Amino acid sequence: EDFLNLIFKAMMKDSLNSSHPVSSAVQTSEQIEEMFDAFSYIKGASLLLMLKHYLTKDVFQAGIEVYLHNHNCGSAQSDDLWDSMNEITNGTLDVKKLMKTWILHKGFPLVNVVRKGKVISVQQDKFLYHMEPENWTSDASDLWHIPLTYITSSCNFTNAYLLDQKSGM
Repeated sequence: EDFLNLIFKAMMKDSLNSSHPVSSAVQTSEQIEEMFDAFSYIKGASLLLMLKHYLTKDVFQAGIEVYLHNHNCGSAQSDDLWDSMNEITNGTLDVKKLMKTWILHKGFPLVNVVRKGKVISVQQDKFLYHMEPENWTSDASDLWHIPLTYITSSCNFTNAYLLDQKSGM
């Protein structure tokens, strides 16, 4: 419950236009200090949990083991973790591409789900808690690769879908 409360606080901060990405290029020691705040750690942990849920626990665990083995006693960058996950997924999913949409952009998406008969459509938009038109910025980077899971009444297993466009079915 405590972690869930922290996630919601981080999401509130991330929904403001003044938020910052989890990862970005830095030039000075001051910029490094700004990047390592509680928000970055909580959002980062949440993103890893999202990835673990989407890949499944076993695949995620195997990716972590490859990462730790490859970078034993050395330094690493975030791309190294995603590359290790890509090794395990054997090209079935570009984990690096998926995760970069989450760590390099501030904010998070709001997913709208609409059902018309048996057809389900989903659409993503950037979520902003308090939008002041004069302070709002938007660009093509406001597109996330969103791993979605769902269960239908006709099956008892979880289906996975990656929303990597503005909308999909």
